[in-house]
Amino acid sequence: MSIRRFYDRWPQYNRRLTEVVAAMSDDQLAIRPSPERYPIWATVGHTAAMRAYWLGAVVGEPGAEATPWPDPNNDPDWDDDLDHPRTAAELVWALDSTFAIVDGCLDRWTPEMLDETVERHYLDQVQIHSRASILQRLLTHEAYHCGELSQTLGIHGLPQIDLWRPD
Repeated sequence: MSIRRFYDRWPQYNRRLTEVVAAMSDDQLAIRPSPERYPIWATVGHTAAMRAYWLGAVVGEPGAEATPWPDPNNDPDWDDDLDHPRTAAELVWALDSTFAIVDGCLDRWTPEMLDETVERHYLDQVQIHSRASILQRLLTHEAYHCGELSQTLGIHGLPQIDLWRPD
């Protein structure tokens, strides 16, 4: 049995985010919540990049080669090079291509696999993460940034990301 039924709304959340991003102009994607914060496009790019990093680089899942981060440990700046803003089409590709990695995990991983651990080498530390903790980290990370983006969009009179609306 796969874990998909435990994360059955995650594809919907990705779809809702991509729907809003796909409809945005370059000027809208350049909006910042405050002068010192990243523009919307960089926050969306960062959200997608973390999928490739955690599932591709840390866990070793396949699929990163089809994303903007074919080598998630050594592909810096696609998502946050402020001199190279990303378009809505690029961001939708980033979200969809990285969600394909998530989708594969939801299909292949079993409940028993969630307790398996992996090592993450970060700075001069070795961290131990379970597969379950990585999925929880990614899902809450995405929800956090969707909330941040929705607040920024709402302040500017733009459509917000409604993760839970009925279809």
